[in-house]
Amino acid sequence: MSKTDTTSAANRAADAEAAAEAEAGAQLSTAPQEETSSGGPSLGPVGWVRWFWRQLTSMRVALILLFLLSLGAIPGSLIPQNGVDELKVQDFKAANPGLTPLYEKLQLFDVYSSVWFSAIYILLFVSLIGCIVPRTWQFVGQLRGRPPGAPKRLTRLPAYTSWRTEASPEQVDEAALRLLKGRRYRAHAVKGSVAGEKGYLREAGNLLFHIALIVMLVAFATGQLFKSEGGKLVVEGDGFSNTLPLYDDFRSGSLFDTDELAPFSFTLDQFTGTYEPSGPQRGTPRTFEADVSYSVPGGPDKKGKIKVNEPLVVEGTKVYLISHGYAPVVTVRDARGKAVFKGAVPLLPVDNNITSTGVIKVMDGYRNAKGEKEQLGLPAFFVPTYAGKGNGQMFSQFPALAAPALNLGAYHGDLRVDGGLPQNVYQLDRSKLKPFKDENGDVFKQTLAPGETMKLPGGAGSVTFEKEIKEWASFQISQQPGNGLALAGAIAAIAGLAGSLFIQRRRVWVRATTGEDGVTVVEMAGLGRSESAQLPEELAGLAARLHAVAPTAPEPEPDSAASAADPADPADEGAEK
Repeated sequence: MSKTDTTSAANRAADAEAAAEAEAGAQLSTAPQEETSSGGPSLGPVGWVRWFWRQLTSMRVALILLFLLSLGAIPGSLIPQNGVDELKVQDFKAANPGLTPLYEKLQLFDVYSSVWFSAIYILLFVSLIGCIVPRTWQFVGQLRGRPPGAPKRLTRLPAYTSWRTEASPEQVDEAALRLLKGRRYRAHAVKGSVAGEKGYLREAGNLLFHIALIVMLVAFATGQLFKSEGGKLVVEGDGFSNTLPLYDDFRSGSLFDTDELAPFSFTLDQFTGTYEPSGPQRGTPRTFEADVSYSVPGGPDKKGKIKVNEPLVVEGTKVYLISHGYAPVVTVRDARGKAVFKGAVPLLPVDNNITSTGVIKVMDGYRNAKGEKEQLGLPAFFVPTYAGKGNGQMFSQFPALAAPALNLGAYHGDLRVDGGLPQNVYQLDRSKLKPFKDENGDVFKQTLAPGETMKLPGGAGSVTFEKEIKEWASFQISQQPGNGLALAGAIAAIAGLAGSLFIQRRRVWVRATTGEDGVTVVEMAGLGRSESAQLPEELAGLAARLHAVAPTAPEPEPDSAASAADPADPADEGAEK
């Protein structure tokens, strides 16, 4: 055989060995292998379908779709949505008439139900399933299989060690097998070596992470389709029953049935709010608590306390405390002195010190000085802590009831509440109302302290600001069937991601062979899915434990007789000099 043939055979052997080592490393991953082609016939319809499916189910495309889904959720958070607050949508359209047609064409007021968002959502769902299923089957196959035999040249692996021992190869193999199994390796003897593998939880964590993403997508879809959410303002002493007509506002998913509203009711017994009295944080809330009594049909009354971020849970429905304010108790009398209205009037806060505004509407029973039936509208401005006249504008100085004051205006006529059109209870339609006038011809107004009475001009009646001031609380009643599933998916995703990042899948081989001098040569090598500084340390620890069983053989002593029979020749030394 010529030298060229020998070199070619050696190169082919080296290439085959390198390919075997690459295959051993590739088996550490369940990532699908991408098919590459250069040239060849053009793809037919079936070929293009397969190509599209491979692209869609690749991890690269899944990550791109996940990014697009996150990007698409941004306008849903910045632009008012019809399914959340239609009034804000109308205000946005009125303030931005130029952008409104474009936003409507792009469905930016209904992002989460839009065609483009749904398309991204469905494609991501399909991509994840198509990516996970083959990887799962491949991973199951790897779990059922065994680690492959050792490569021919272990010295080429990233972590390697070797020593000579007097123990026989069989003894070394038995000790190595016990050692690897004791260290929780899947180990077995194969082709004159011992192979062990560890770190399968890495791939399990990777699959768990992607399955958790699917669970979260399902939970999100379930929550959007079957959710219900509504708000209700309740004054102290009043109650609420979980039926649709009693909500102030109500939103639900497209598949939600109002018959699925949980049957329960509650009463606001007392609201407690405390604030920082002094210092740089003066007025900062310290306690917001709503004491309630609640019950379900056929059950006893129970006491509960609702705090911020600590909802009351009844029949799977959560009742959240959202906000609070004051409801001054007002008594309105007509020209005859008859009380035509008496009750607590909730007013809406406009600042952190709970300066509040609203309207007192007297719709029935009022008669003016001429005995004619009319309706009254009284714009109200309330401050819990009034600085007093001549001390700046009428704004509250502190959120607690330290010095309450109520400023009232007065209008009479038609409130336009009988026309069948919905009307904001906190705003006054003055199109068919006439103001009461003071001595200067301006709208009649007066600021009252608790217990004081405002006399309407011309003997038209009076308005009394009672000493009792109630508080109100606003509650959000939510039924989200997908919350528990989403929480489980998020926890599973974190656990899977942690496993895929911090667990390293690796293989260890031990080979014991008899050398030319009859002494056993022990070789140990390790291969990880990625380069890691922990692999050499782990291999060193295993080698130290195996070395304790098969210690290094002593070095042979030099042959003194051979040395004496071949002394240095002085003549040669001279010639060399």
